[in-house]
Amino acid sequence: MITRQRLAAGLCALLATLTAGVAFPAGAVADETAQAAPKVELVLDVSGSMRARDIDGGSRMAAAKQAFNEVLDATPEEVQLGIRTLGANYRGDDRKTGCKDTAQLYPVGTLDRTEAKTAVATLTPTGWTPIGPALLKAAGDLDGGDGTRRIVLISDGEDTCQPLDPCEVAREISSKGIGLTIDTLGLVPDAKTRDQLSCIADATGGTYTSVQHKEELADRVGQLVDRAADPVVTPVAVEGAAECAQAPALKSGLYTDREEFTKHRWYRVEVEPGQELRASVSVAADRAVAPDYGVLLRAVTVHGREIVRGEAAGNGRTDVISTGLRYPKAESDDEDATAEVVCLQVSNSFAAAAGVKTTPGLPLELTVDVVDGPDQSGDVASFGLGRGWWLLGALVLTGFLAGVLWGWISRWRVAVWRTN
Repeated sequence: MITRQRLAAGLCALLATLTAGVAFPAGAVADETAQAAPKVELVLDVSGSMRARDIDGGSRMAAAKQAFNEVLDATPEEVQLGIRTLGANYRGDDRKTGCKDTAQLYPVGTLDRTEAKTAVATLTPTGWTPIGPALLKAAGDLDGGDGTRRIVLISDGEDTCQPLDPCEVAREISSKGIGLTIDTLGLVPDAKTRDQLSCIADATGGTYTSVQHKEELADRVGQLVDRAADPVVTPVAVEGAAECAQAPALKSGLYTDREEFTKHRWYRVEVEPGQELRASVSVAADRAVAPDYGVLLRAVTVHGREIVRGEAAGNGRTDVISTGLRYPKAESDDEDATAEVVCLQVSNSFAAAAGVKTTPGLPLELTVDVVDGPDQSGDVASFGLGRGWWLLGALVLTGFLAGVLWGWISRWRVAVWRTN
């Protein structure tokens, strides 16, 4: 399952790169890849509730172990990975002691897959759920270095060690400006658990995912570990407008926003003659949504004429849906030619599941890149539509003449054969 999904993800990424061209200059990527190794710590809830058998007929602990083994096999070589547990060792009833029960099962560093798997195999659901203390310790485990740092928290219940609110802990971590992201996954979560884990993720710009099946858990953890190895681009918060005239002007970069269900957001980008606009958008379903949804990205003139569009549809099998577009603005012989204002519209057809809050809006990530247009010399596509039709007409005419000539030769050969 993981292999097929990774292959699909790789093909989607390749397609997005080829069609939307949403990549920053190669030099910039090369500079990013030279940075320090990314660090990831998986923080696993091993409290007593993990014994529950409600994930594909098995226990939550068994699902977590299987997911960890698959993720450890697929972890990129450049990622330094560690594992921390909470509620794994203390079996007693003393709350004060139970709320200190967090330990590093495997240190953050170069991964020895066999050793890490052996450590995971020893885990048995045991005690309390000290999420806040575990996050504080995990942040310390990842301290130092210039690479990306990510905590992936997997839990099936809310923190049992208040008043140390894990949301406040996450906000404290974020306020230190250390560039650490916390992603959370809830195993068969109730409303309180979902709210708490969402709050933790939101505080650091991370994501929350509700997990109901083993394959979902392994796939999502794998995605987050892989994401840590991606080049670092700091997103800029922006607020799109309800119409293009009031939309914020964007330059090349990565932007984040929130979009209400079934609504749209507008942004403006200036494109000089001879430049190419490349844009992509990803919208995340950070809560339960109805199946069958879509995302539309349109490039429109200030007068409302559509230039080009990109669209994608989903059916609930993934928590993020993305699409992209590219618009090359032709060179102009007019020395006084000015930049064209292109309006980017992002629309979605998500619908919240019954009883799910619709506010705040869905997380949106928009990538904008304005680059020099491709060299048009010798490029058939650069001839433009008019020359393209001439080329098509020439090919049709050539095929027609070749058919007539072959028919004439065939008739001549038959006539000669009859004469002889």
